[in-house]
Amino acid sequence: MRIKLYAETDNNLSARSQVLLNRGLPPEMLSKYINSTFENDVNEPELLGVDNLECGRQMLVKHIENEDDILVVVDSDADGFTASATFINYMNKAYPTAHIVYYIHDGKEHGLSDCVDKALNFNMVVLPDASSNDYDYHKQLKENGADVLVLDHHEAEKVSEYACVINNQLCDYPNKALSGVGVVWQFCRYLDKCNNTSYANQFLDLVATGLMADMMSLLSIETKTLIFEGYKEENIRNPFIYEMILKNNFSLNKPDYAPSKDNNLFITPMGAAFFISPFINAIVRSGKPEEKEIVFKSMLVEEAFEEIPSTKRGHKFGEMERVVDQALRVCTNVKNRQTKSIDAGTIKLNQLIQEKDLLKDNVLLFLLKKGEVDKNIAGLMATKLVNQYQKPVCILTKVNEFEYAGSARGYGDIDFKKMCAEAGAIYAEGHAQAFGLSIDIRKVEEFMTYLNKELDGVISEPVYYVDYIWDSNEVDANKIIGIANLNDYWGKDISRSYVFVKNIEVDDNTFTIMKSNTLKYSTPAADIIQFKGGDDEIEKFSNGKYKINAVCKCNKNEWNGQIKPQLIMVDYEIAKEEEKDIFDWGF
Repeated sequence: MRIKLYAETDNNLSARSQVLLNRGLPPEMLSKYINSTFENDVNEPELLGVDNLECGRQMLVKHIENEDDILVVVDSDADGFTASATFINYMNKAYPTAHIVYYIHDGKEHGLSDCVDKALNFNMVVLPDASSNDYDYHKQLKENGADVLVLDHHEAEKVSEYACVINNQLCDYPNKALSGVGVVWQFCRYLDKCNNTSYANQFLDLVATGLMADMMSLLSIETKTLIFEGYKEENIRNPFIYEMILKNNFSLNKPDYAPSKDNNLFITPMGAAFFISPFINAIVRSGKPEEKEIVFKSMLVEEAFEEIPSTKRGHKFGEMERVVDQALRVCTNVKNRQTKSIDAGTIKLNQLIQEKDLLKDNVLLFLLKKGEVDKNIAGLMATKLVNQYQKPVCILTKVNEFEYAGSARGYGDIDFKKMCAEAGAIYAEGHAQAFGLSIDIRKVEEFMTYLNKELDGVISEPVYYVDYIWDSNEVDANKIIGIANLNDYWGKDISRSYVFVKNIEVDDNTFTIMKSNTLKYSTPAADIIQFKGGDDEIEKFSNGKYKINAVCKCNKNEWNGQIKPQLIMVDYEIAKEEEKDIFDWGF
C-alpha cells in the first residue's frame, strides 16, 4: 500500500483550507473561493465576444420574425441534453412565438455528423454543446441558405467561417472550465440584457447538472459558483431534476453525499454526479429513440407535466401519467439494462486480456470486430477496466478496411489524449482523459510502441493521496469533522479527502465485531469503521494482538443530537515492527 501526503501539513489551517490548497487552489485565491458569490464571481456574457453574441441574437430574431422553424440538435451526453433543454426552455419564455424543432441523435453521434440532410430543410440550425469543428457541414448549410449558430465549449483548430460560433475556448473568455450548458446560459443572459428580461437564471439547476456531468473543474471559481447556485433549494426548478432528487432522496442524504448546512445546497455536486448524471448518460448511450425523447421532454417545462398514455407494467387501458413520471421510470429501466450490458461486456474483455496477454503492455488496447461489444458503452467499460488495472484503456472496433475507432480512457495525471495524438492516431477528440479515438489498422504496432515507451515506468502501483498522516494516538477529531463537512466541494479536481492513521492497536479492548460483519477499531479520538469485514479478518483480529495502518474517509456520526467524529476504513495493512518512520516506506 503506497501513501503520499499532498503537502506538508499546516496545523494553523482549517481542514477546509488545507484540503483546498492541497488540491491546487492558489493561496491568494482561498478566501475568494470559499466566499464566492454569484454577483462577484460569475463572468459577464460579453466576455464571450460581443460581436459573436450579437451575431447569434440577430440570427434568432430574424428567423423568429420570419416565422421560420429553428432546428436545435440535441447533443449525445448529459451536457448536451441540459444545454439544449436550457436553450429551448429559455426560448419558450423569452420568445414564445419562436418555432422550435429539436432532433435527438439515434446513437452517440455528435454535431451534424448524422443529421446534415435533415438540417438542410431548415433556415436556421442551433447546435448547443457541439459542432465547433464541423467546418464542411457549416459550409454546406450556408451554401444552402441556412444560418448556423454554434454554442459550444469543445476545442477546435479555428473559428468556422460559415457559422456564428460562440465558444469559450475560441475567445478570451477567462473560464475554460465552462461546459456547453454554461455557454448556452451565458448567451441567454446576453439576450436577457438586450431584452431587459430575467429568464436565464430560472435554469441554473440545468446549468449545474451539465457542468457536473461534463466533469468541469471545481477549482474554477465561476464553475464552482454556478454549481452551488444551481443546487440551492430555491433554484431547483427543472421538473426532471426535482423529481430525480425526490426519487433518490434516501441515497442523497447518506454521509458521502449529504449537503452541509454551510452553503444552503439542496443536493451536493457529488450527489448529482452519482444519482442524476448517470441516468441521463444511460439514456443517451443505451436508450431507444422513444426513451431518449421522453426523458428530454421531461426537462422541458412546457412538456414535462403533460398527461400521456401510461406505460407502467399492469396499467389499465386508458390510464394516463405525466411525462416526467414516465421519464423517471424509463431512466431507471435503461440504467439497469445498461449495467447488465456493461457487466457482460467487461467479462468478455477480461477474457480477451487473459487470452491475448494484454497486460504485458502499458496500455490495454482492444481491437474488436463489429458487434463484439456495444460501442455506445465502450467508454463506460473502459473506465471500469482503468479502475481495475490502473492503466489506460482503448476499446476500438473495426469500422472499415483501414480503421479502428472507439473510446479511450486515461489513468493518473497523464494527458492521454495528447499522447495518443502524438502516437499517430487518426483522431483523438474530447477531454484529456476521456475521448474518442481512431487509429490506422496498418499502424497499430507503431502506435503501441510509442505508448509503451512513453508510459514505461510512469504507471505503477496505485497511490493513496492523503491530506493528513496521524499516529493512532494523534488523530485530530476537529479535522475529521471539518473534512466530513466538505461534501459540498467534492468533484472534478477536488477529490474526496483521505487520511492515513498509523499504528492502530487491535486487541480485545479496541476491536469490536458489530452487525453484518461491520468491524470497529477504537482510537482515543475516533472510532474506525470497516464495512463487510471478511471471515479471515474476524478470525485473525479476534485471536491476537496486531497493529494496522489504515487509509480512511472522514465522517461524522449524528445520533440523538450529538455529533461524533468517525473514520471509515478504505484500505489497510498490517504494520511491521521494523517500520519506525513513515519515510522508511518510500513516501
